[in-house]
Amino acid sequence: MSAVPVASVVSAPRAVVPAPAGPGTAPILGCPGEAEAHQVRSFTRSLNRSRQSLTRADRPRTFVLGGREWDLLDAVFAPVYSPSTGVGLDFLGLNDPRPADTDSREAAVTTAFAPDVSGRRGSFLEIGCGTGVIAVTAALAAHGPVVACDISPQAVENTVRNAERHGVQDRLRAVCGDLFGGLDDGERFDTVFWSSNYVLGPADYVYESVHERAYVDTGYQAHRRYLEEAPRRTTASGAALLHFSSRGDVALLHRIAAESGRELRTLAACLVQEGEYGNDLVEHLLFQILPAPRSRRA
Repeated sequence: MSAVPVASVVSAPRAVVPAPAGPGTAPILGCPGEAEAHQVRSFTRSLNRSRQSLTRADRPRTFVLGGREWDLLDAVFAPVYSPSTGVGLDFLGLNDPRPADTDSREAAVTTAFAPDVSGRRGSFLEIGCGTGVIAVTAALAAHGPVVACDISPQAVENTVRNAERHGVQDRLRAVCGDLFGGLDDGERFDTVFWSSNYVLGPADYVYESVHERAYVDTGYQAHRRYLEEAPRRTTASGAALLHFSSRGDVALLHRIAAESGRELRTLAACLVQEGEYGNDLVEHLLFQILPAPRSRRA
């Protein structure tokens, strides 16, 4: 897949503020100051959000996202309390199946995942599938075959249920494993995608539950492994993608990428007002992971 320009992704009902075009990590006008940014990136705050989302009295058994109804099992990441799943659908062009206006900046990302002349969009791997919304929607949008992987057995079961609910169980396989641990050695995909646990936690923090892994990455150990391995899991013309946000440490992510012989290219960015557990203005980013130029690896 060829790289595409940075685009602003706008999708109601999320309060999305357009982001300026251009790569890099420069701050965006309207982003929070240092004190606010520290609060947004707080790992203890994110862990509290993880725990609250499991025990809320209003936690539903089913929810609607992307115009479809989905099952939500206990102990699985709940997309109703975070905009990240919906933003991921936007970034991948899966929220609106209609043909895009290819002259618009907003269409730049969606056209990169447009079907070929046969209507096929190529194979798709989602890491950290959770309820399976993105993987199932990809299967419904003519990606195939689709593999959905999660470290949580409950999330794998949830994905299977939603695949059956929407009739794509014949072209979607859900596996349990840590990142790529549930895959066969030779499996390669046209698109590899992870909407990551981008909040940085201390390297010595011990998770109290599998659910906490959906929110926090200790020492960015999982991100380092994903940056190293994801490009090796793509086909020759495939793309390894990472959905990140300003709740994480973007500068550190770029340093880890460089240490791993990788380069991050920004494909899309948007600002989202996240109001479920506060009033945070968060920048969401879609990166493509590429080999670093040889001059930078020397």
